[in-house]
Amino acid sequence: MTEKKAILLGSDHAAVDLKAIVMAHLKSRGLDTEDMGTHGRDSVDYTHYGIQVARAVSEGRAERGILLCGSGLGMSMVANRFPGVRAALCNDLFAAGMCRRHNDANILVLGGRVLGDVLACAIVDAWLDTPFEGGRHQVRLDQFNQGFCEPFK
Repeated sequence: MTEKKAILLGSDHAAVDLKAIVMAHLKSRGLDTEDMGTHGRDSVDYTHYGIQVARAVSEGRAERGILLCGSGLGMSMVANRFPGVRAALCNDLFAAGMCRRHNDANILVLGGRVLGDVLACAIVDAWLDTPFEGGRHQVRLDQFNQGFCEPFK
């Protein structure tokens, strides 16, 4: 029997309210979650929370994570610096499905000042429910993991 790993969530102050809504939504789906912080609206550096979640995914201590900050941009940049992390900033359902289908995204990034509650939860559902297609897309992921991509010709 494999151990069920929690989905890790981290946010800065700008997205702490949306994080709480997303966590409640995940729990309503019967999923385990772990809140890596922050827990209040006082200004914090998003990097601290992004690093915690991305490192856990990179090291295999978590299979998936969700990061939130004001725009989602900063968290995306932090998370994608870690080996094996494929963080995708998604502001719509198409991107949420495609980042899983073609890129096997293991961290979803949301902008707390960009998305409303209903759309954010729908994006989370699309990200969770869309499988990775593999095949030709796996070749590209292997290139990510080897640290190179074919040069432009």
